[in-house]
This record gives sequence, structure tokens and C-alpha cells, in this order.
Amino acid sequence: MIFANRQEAGRQLATALAAYKGQQPLILAIPRGAVPMGRTIAELLDGELDVVLVRKLTSPYSSEFALGALEESGWAYIADYAASAGGTPEYLEREKQRQMATLQARRAQYTPLHPPIDPAGRIVILIDDGLATGSTMIAALHATRAKHPAKLICAVPVSPPDTLDKIRPLCDELVCLSAPPDFRAVGQFYQDFNQVSDDEVIDILRRPRPA
Repeated sequence: MIFANRQEAGRQLATALAAYKGQQPLILAIPRGAVPMGRTIAELLDGELDVVLVRKLTSPYSSEFALGALEESGWAYIADYAASAGGTPEYLEREKQRQMATLQARRAQYTPLHPPIDPAGRIVILIDDGLATGSTMIAALHATRAKHPAKLICAVPVSPPDTLDKIRPLCDELVCLSAPPDFRAVGQFYQDFNQVSDDEVIDILRRPRPA
């Protein structure tokens, strides 16, 4: 399954999530890539859009490879392979501090435009534009579960099968459109996978919320 872009993936996810239309779901997107997709899903499901801020803890050898992830409270998920991939305790502590600074900067950018919506008691659909190791989604699910949603759903267009096995116990429902065994990277399943900028995220968050 190849998606033209994130908006098309969002439309297909909204179809798979159609049972929640009319229940005012809260769509929580992981910035930056999932935010345009989140806007599409929120509009099609008559829901609200917000962001959940998490950051990948990257390998010292590759900025694309996740050793874990950090959420705003400071809680971190560390993958079981982190130590063998260069994630010494000293390196991980420095990486946590670096990524926390990014989280704080993004919160300062986004919150004045779009005060956070409380997930408590809500149907919450947590989305990303795809999963690889699953680290950022694990951190996002942890952060959201701590705020006591009525139901927590994870929805993604694509993921490797073994990552879904890690995610499934952490949510009440898991929706994934495609889980190919030959998965190499999220971007291989999009014709257009251009990077989403902070300006684009800010523009989406600045739009009026639905009544």
C-alpha cells in the first residue's frame, strides 16, 4: 500500500475510524509529520485536533535510529537494544537533556496559539504518519494514558508487524492500514513524504477549532 501523501493517508485512516464520528474524538498528533494528517482526520470525524509532544532519543551513530523516546514529563522509554547500539547511560542522559530542550521550545511555540486540550474522559485517537521502532508512539501513549482518557486508540497508516506487537498492549484499540513484512522505512510507503515544518504546524494549530 502506497499513499500519495499524508492527507490521503489521513483520509483512509478516517474511513477506518468512522465509528467514532459524532463522538467528538480528540485527535492527538505527534509533531511534526502527523499534524497535517491529524487535521484531515479531525475534520472528517468532527473531532478536535491537538498535539502530544514527544521526541526520539537518537543513536550516536544515526539521527534516524531511535534508542528510545522522551515525553514532556521527563519519562523516557529506552529500547532493550539501546546499550548495544551506543546508548551508554552517560550518552542517554545527554540525549534526554538535548531532546527535552527541543520539547520545551516546541511547547513555547505551540501553546500560545493552541492551549492544550485535556484528554480526561475523552475518546482519544493518537496518530503518527507511520511507525518504525515504535519508540515515540510508546512515549506518546504513556503520556496520554497518564491523563485518563475514556478510551485510547492508536492509529497509523503503516508499521512493521513486530512494532505493532509492542504497541498493542499499550492502547485500547490499534488501527493500522498496512503492516508489510518488507518494511524498511516509513517514507517508502509515501509518494510525497516531504518534511513538515514548524511553520506548517503553527499554521494548522492557529486555525479555529470546531464549535
